[in-house]
Amino acid sequence: MIHLRPHHLLCLLTYVGKGYSPDFVQNYDRIAGRMSEGEEIEIVDGPDDICAPLLTEDGAHCHGDSVGARDALAARDAGAWLGLEITVGVRLTLNATRLSQLRAGFASGHVRIACQGCDWADLCTDVAQGGFAGVRLTGAL
Repeated sequence: MIHLRPHHLLCLLTYVGKGYSPDFVQNYDRIAGRMSEGEEIEIVDGPDDICAPLLTEDGAHCHGDSVGARDALAARDAGAWLGLEITVGVRLTLNATRLSQLRAGFASGHVRIACQGCDWADLCTDVAQGGFAGVRLTGAL
């Protein structure tokens, strides 16, 4: 099972293999691969499996209040868009249908409030505007 904080549901939509460090990217690639194969996700509060390579750094942003606020907004908006309650402990799979729904909401801006102020927002916008070409996460059947 993959442990995922809510805002990473959005980050995964446009992940194309870029990240904070080679270790971070390698870990993210593994997680995207596992999710693409249909592995279940459990929503967690705070740092998750994607954050893991950053947690040894002093002052890792994964613990910051702004990241927690980003999680709350992402949970609210992604949950409303999918018609699910996304709270700590919820388990789900990003199958092809859900992934397509989330990407449509992302591309239209309906689930992007959590992305405001993120350093990666411009890259994610470019990926969405490019039809999500090159993304590492594909929906499990």
